[in-house]
Amino acid sequence: MSTPHVIVVMGVAGTGKTTIGPLVAEALGVPYAEGDDFHPPANIAKMSAGTPLDDADRGPWLDAIGAWAHERAGRGGVVSCSALKRGYRDRLRAAAPEVVFLHLTGDRALIERRMAERKGHFMPTALLDSQFATLEPLGADERGVAVDVSGTPEEIAARAADALRVVPAA
Repeated sequence: MSTPHVIVVMGVAGTGKTTIGPLVAEALGVPYAEGDDFHPPANIAKMSAGTPLDDADRGPWLDAIGAWAHERAGRGGVVSCSALKRGYRDRLRAAAPEVVFLHLTGDRALIERRMAERKGHFMPTALLDSQFATLEPLGADERGVAVDVSGTPEEIAARAADALRVVPAA
């Protein structure tokens, strides 16, 4: 990459955004920000109770992530954010037009198994169906790449970093 991109690692819960994001950031030599840290406490309480967020809940969260991405423009960075709907990605692009999306994709059974195995996370597996129902994959006109999440975190991150290195500058 000639100019460091700001990369949004997106996908449904359990695809490994929090695991793969830092590995990709390290491979590309840019900082990483955990998208969950941008959620207001009310959002975390709602998800912890098993209630999916609605668009009104996500607005301030997306704006905070967009502001971080805007601040990193030209210097690069990686941030995790489910960004399940095209409208959410449009909102992020409005704040930071140069963002590139890394869509982590995978088999539902694999993702559910990984979610069930993780400890201490506020997102219950019961919300996975709502995540898949909400997901709108990247459109052909959106800057980004899709990477399958089968394999080890290191293998996934290597595939992702390789794919991102060839994404042209905006």
